[in-house]
Amino acid sequence: MSLKTFLYIARRASGIVLTLIVVSLMVFFVTAFLPGDAAQQSLGQFATPDQLEALRKEMGLERPAVVRYFAWLYGLLQGDLGMSLASHAPITDLIGARLGSSATLATVTAAISVPLALVIGITSAMFRGSALDRSLNAATMTTVAIPEFLIATLAVLIFAVKLQWVPALVFIQDIDSPLEFIRAYTLPVATLCCVITAQMARLTRAALVDQMSKPYIEMARLKGVGPVRVVLSHALPNTVGPIANAIAVSLSYLVGGAVIIETIFNYPGLAQLMVDGVANRDMPLIQACAMMFCSAYLLLLIIADVLGVITNPKLRSL
Repeated sequence: MSLKTFLYIARRASGIVLTLIVVSLMVFFVTAFLPGDAAQQSLGQFATPDQLEALRKEMGLERPAVVRYFAWLYGLLQGDLGMSLASHAPITDLIGARLGSSATLATVTAAISVPLALVIGITSAMFRGSALDRSLNAATMTTVAIPEFLIATLAVLIFAVKLQWVPALVFIQDIDSPLEFIRAYTLPVATLCCVITAQMARLTRAALVDQMSKPYIEMARLKGVGPVRVVLSHALPNTVGPIANAIAVSLSYLVGGAVIIETIFNYPGLAQLMVDGVANRDMPLIQACAMMFCSAYLLLLIIADVLGVITNPKLRSL
């Protein structure tokens, strides 16, 4: 790796730190302006002002927002996510109990959607303008246009209610065999795959088609290289960076955008935990989940950037 490449990666890493600080400010103060608070949610609408004031003082909500922000940020930098205002449990424990479930869902979805998207995108680019290309484009555009909640609802109605092949809700505590694992994860994974595979496939095709107009591709064709070899041996290696970015952007949906999927299928992941935090006005829990989602998203982007820099011939030669 050249010095220039290393410095570029270092600048990107420092930019991520600055971004996280800005995001922490936005997350804290946006959640601070949500109507109601944990004390009101806990005591209900019939609580007296004295009861609310006492509970807010116990929760530390009477302090100015700036003071609470810096106290939260100081704990965050030390790895202390604080205590949940609703369950009075350490937020680290709450997130730890859900992190494995979210990671499993994201891993299974990525393992299926990424190869499938690459195959669709590369095939479409190799046969650009053909009936196969038009069919794949129509299918991916249709899938991108359909909201994920509609896909999930139709999947539940058809495969869980009508055919009864798979359960409508996911109860991971009941999974005790590979078959049960497949049955439980089929609907949420299939729904997420529909959402992100089509987008990844379209971005992959666009990156390859852009390379197909380059002079070196024309030279390869003049030398008699076949269309399949032109794409796989010449165009594809030069699109690793753009394709990696496309995959990172698409997979970032799995980090925080799976809220609807986890809610519909009652999946016990981080997104569902954050939804519960919003319902209970549990601000520390909401802030911790949001920071985790943002950190994972930025990590995906920097990995894609690093792959793009390393595989870029111009930067490699420096």
